[in-house]
Amino acid sequence: MKKKSIFLIAATATLYFNNAYAQETPKDSAKVSSIDQIVITGNSNPKKKIESSTAISTFSAKEIQKQNPISAAALLQRVPGFAVETSGGEVGNNLFARGIPSAGAYEFVQVQEDGLPVFEDGALQFANADNFFRVDNTVSRLEALRGGSGSIYANNSPGGLINFISKEGTNDFKGTAKLETSTYGLIRTDLNLGGALVKDKLFFNVGGFYRSDDGIRKTGFKANNGGQIRMNLKYVFDKGYAKVYYKKLDDRNTFFLPIPLTQDGDKLKGFQGFDPNYGTYSYRAISQLNIPQAGGGFFNRNLEDGIHPKVDVLGAEFKYDLGNNFSVLNKTRYTNIDMNYTGIFPAGAPKTGADFAKDMKMANYQYSLVSTGAVVDPAFVQKLGFWAIDKQMNNFVNDLQFNYKFDKGNVTAGFYKSNWKSHQYWNWSNILATATDRPELLNLVDPSLSPSSVGYSKTYNGVTDMSTLVRDSQIQGSLNDLYLNLDYNVTDALSFNGGIRYSRDYYRGYKVNTTRANLNNSGLTVDGTHGFETTTADDNMNVLGNQFNYWYYDIDKVSYTLASNYKINRENAVYARFSHGFRSPNEEAYYNNISDLSVIKPVLTNQLEVGYKYYSRTFDIAVIPFYSALKNLSFTDVYIDGTSENKFANTTNFGVEIEGYARLFNNVFEVTFNGTVQSPKYKDFKGRNGDGTAFDYSGNTVRRIPKFYFNISPAVNITKEWRAYVSMNYYGKRFQDEGNTDENKLPSFTEFGAGMSYQLGKIRFAVDGTNIFNTIGITEGDPRSPTGSGSNIRMARPIMGAAARASITLDF
Repeated sequence: MKKKSIFLIAATATLYFNNAYAQETPKDSAKVSSIDQIVITGNSNPKKKIESSTAISTFSAKEIQKQNPISAAALLQRVPGFAVETSGGEVGNNLFARGIPSAGAYEFVQVQEDGLPVFEDGALQFANADNFFRVDNTVSRLEALRGGSGSIYANNSPGGLINFISKEGTNDFKGTAKLETSTYGLIRTDLNLGGALVKDKLFFNVGGFYRSDDGIRKTGFKANNGGQIRMNLKYVFDKGYAKVYYKKLDDRNTFFLPIPLTQDGDKLKGFQGFDPNYGTYSYRAISQLNIPQAGGGFFNRNLEDGIHPKVDVLGAEFKYDLGNNFSVLNKTRYTNIDMNYTGIFPAGAPKTGADFAKDMKMANYQYSLVSTGAVVDPAFVQKLGFWAIDKQMNNFVNDLQFNYKFDKGNVTAGFYKSNWKSHQYWNWSNILATATDRPELLNLVDPSLSPSSVGYSKTYNGVTDMSTLVRDSQIQGSLNDLYLNLDYNVTDALSFNGGIRYSRDYYRGYKVNTTRANLNNSGLTVDGTHGFETTTADDNMNVLGNQFNYWYYDIDKVSYTLASNYKINRENAVYARFSHGFRSPNEEAYYNNISDLSVIKPVLTNQLEVGYKYYSRTFDIAVIPFYSALKNLSFTDVYIDGTSENKFANTTNFGVEIEGYARLFNNVFEVTFNGTVQSPKYKDFKGRNGDGTAFDYSGNTVRRIPKFYFNISPAVNITKEWRAYVSMNYYGKRFQDEGNTDENKLPSFTEFGAGMSYQLGKIRFAVDGTNIFNTIGITEGDPRSPTGSGSNIRMARPIMGAAARASITLDF
């Protein structure tokens, strides 16, 4: 891959020098001027970006095409204030808004399609919001709001709103077709078509994608395979419009988790036998699980299914002018999700074969390959969690708004109703494998005993713990929210915004109690001859019982915001905003405290931000200092043994976001940039660990979130057809956990990308390279297995290795 990286850089450089003499106005400019941009997210009515008293970033379809992000998370890296971990693959990634810590996912922001949530709660267990959304050519633009009015226009979103807005048809028939391939076996086709069925009246848009690839990390199977289709139909009449739409997503993605590395001072390097840029424990040789159950039957799972959501969405939107400056807007959507989730979760760091056997209390031991039975002496072995989760989810949401316009502004009043439910079944086992990036399953036996002896084997076909954790549980929410928003123009330059939302929300659920069992008296055999008394793998199997624990939790909260925007002139503006919001307790917090829910509370947030914005035809900049304070924040990482962290804290953060764009030298040179400087700290974070020891993390830096990170992407429009760019993404030092100890530091890293494009009429040819210098960049440690002292082995999740993609796009 180093040769491929060098080739990509050389090709980009050659392209530049061979064409540097030509300096014509480009057709393929990456940025749309912000001075007249209209935004709708976080506002009661469409508003010019410079007149909106919000911190909002916008990306047009053209800009998204130029960036060609490998995932939704990769696109969101371009938003200041959003610290994004992209190392999980195409989906399952984590986003931290303005230094707010969480167990991951999209816990304090809401991901939306056309102003309604992809799913009401974007941080349910193993159900990150990006599992249910894909960026393709059906997206017209992205609007990403931080803080501000997020809590007025959506639930559980004090960190912000991420709104993907769909393309709609116009009188002109338009289409886009794209074919893409890569260095990692990618074949992807995108298609989008839009136009009018009846001129000026009835419009349509339909599009989607299908993709298959081997994955940048080498799994030995198709890491990603599937696609989606999205369509809408819009009828426009004299006083409004009516729109219906449908989405079908059926996609399968491998989820990548921590791998072993070695620490050398402030640097992390590859562990022996493990390529840090392309290796993974999620490998074909260990992909099949087939184990008997204590209650009868067998449990089968295939790692190749990965994260596999099947999503069906049906929605409608209606707007009508009631007259006398009154209008009504109603949005409604039903979402049904059936998802299988399968992943390999390491259980701590690798151990030598001798140390692992010692932990298993074996004086004599022998390892052998499950595949062939050959006796082996592995240098290191790895215990891995084979986690299987099935989720059935649905969500019905309706947002009804009434708007009144008057000379100086407008008033919006709305009622938001959302009913959602998520039922899940877990069946987790542990397996034993070689600690290499192409792992093989291992059996472990005591050779001093005979195969018929009790406790002869510690494994069953490589499984050390069969169905060691089984959970059957359900959570559902009924949300009933009233909101009011006022925009008032004091003068042509000075405007005021105020909003309030009253939430009366009800949550309930249950979990099924479990008991322990084994297969000793089942009559089953481990090898066709010997019974299960010869192995310890089944000694602590979970079995679902007949007892249900039910819980109920109600929320009665008010969120509000006040802001003012002063437009100095056509290009300059300043604003200030205060907002108070909340986030309901997350799913795991309910289950951890099911016997006494009084210990959990909604997370309360207070945020203050001021900002300066300058927008012109050739230069944009926004500088936004902010302060946030949170109370009752819960930490709920699920450990490898099935227990949960279950800690509570307050946090504070002060930071500055900067975002800008410049087009220079007669549009030959362009640069986009964004960055965040912040200081997120724990406050009043004291208590006891699960083992009874006391901790006091007050004043420590929040885990997993850098104090400084930025992205800069310069581009050269060499001619009106040729374009080349380089991108640089810097992610600062972080701590793996709350303790801020030296052995849990995650070093800073810088990732570079590069690419080029050529526009031939309506056809665009492009090559895009990611991580071209093959940097080992760590986004997170292993939150499920805290690192201890005395070893230089670190479990962490690196970014993907160097890769390149080539595409051909036709606009017609």
